[in-house]
Amino acid sequence: MSQNNQSILYVGLDVAKLTLQLHLAGRLHSLANDPKGHAQLLKLLSAHPSVHVICEATGGYEQAPVRVLQAVDIAVSIIEAGRVRYFARAQGQRAKTDPIDAAVLTAYGYAIKPAATPALSASQQQLAAVAQRRRQLLDLRTVELNRAEHYTDPFCVRQTRRLQKSLEKQIQQCNQTITELIAQDPILAHRAKRLQAIAGVGPVTAATVLAEMPELGKLNPQTAAALAGVAPYNYDSGPLKSTRHISGGRQTVRCALYMATLSAVRYDRILKAFYQRLLAAGKKPLVALTACMRKLVVLMNHLLKNDKFQLAS
Repeated sequence: MSQNNQSILYVGLDVAKLTLQLHLAGRLHSLANDPKGHAQLLKLLSAHPSVHVICEATGGYEQAPVRVLQAVDIAVSIIEAGRVRYFARAQGQRAKTDPIDAAVLTAYGYAIKPAATPALSASQQQLAAVAQRRRQLLDLRTVELNRAEHYTDPFCVRQTRRLQKSLEKQIQQCNQTITELIAQDPILAHRAKRLQAIAGVGPVTAATVLAEMPELGKLNPQTAAALAGVAPYNYDSGPLKSTRHISGGRQTVRCALYMATLSAVRYDRILKAFYQRLLAAGKKPLVALTACMRKLVVLMNHLLKNDKFQLAS
């Protein structure tokens, strides 16, 4: 939570592909989501000290204005869209337009006072972009492999083989670029080395976690597990005691943790013993594995937070 300071002016910014809707001090301003509009945005905000901009994650369209604001040290919070929608409904607001959304974002800021989203370094931004591209190529490869199973025409078979080779080449190029980006940045290289000291965590897992979860090393254990999507949540009511389930979080990080944990429960003596103990207690293998994933991300967070902490041999 940010510091509770009454002088902070929370500003709602609704972002679309082509437009920005700014709710500033009770007034609405319509701007273009382009460099000219970003310059107008900075001009409007410059007249008000201690502003804190609240916007939603909109699939990437928010990145350009957010970087412009962070470059001049204006605090920005990027909020999950679902949270803002639930907040609006809690206020009885069912209508949805860009001006209404901007006003709701302002109200959300005053009510919740979210912490500012930390700005990423140039290396972190590039690493995140390449990691995202790699993930897209992997998804394309999976789709093409599934289609290829049903091709019988020679022409289609040749086409899909060429495409698969091209995708494999591009994936390898992404892997090489990720390795180079981490090696070129001393901070990223040190963090990656710390993570890879854990049994089961290789270069791909370390790069994915560093790119998709840059907050790691600054969180408490509960928040780290929640962001990774491996925190179990209760669903009880009265006498009903339901099974706890994981929910939310960052899917890409969770997938990377799953693959790393499959190896860790075989080769890391502590996680292996923990996993075997859960199985002996009657837990299902997937439940036990998820518990180990939570242990793993908490350990990663602790390693990056405490530089003097060393793993037992």
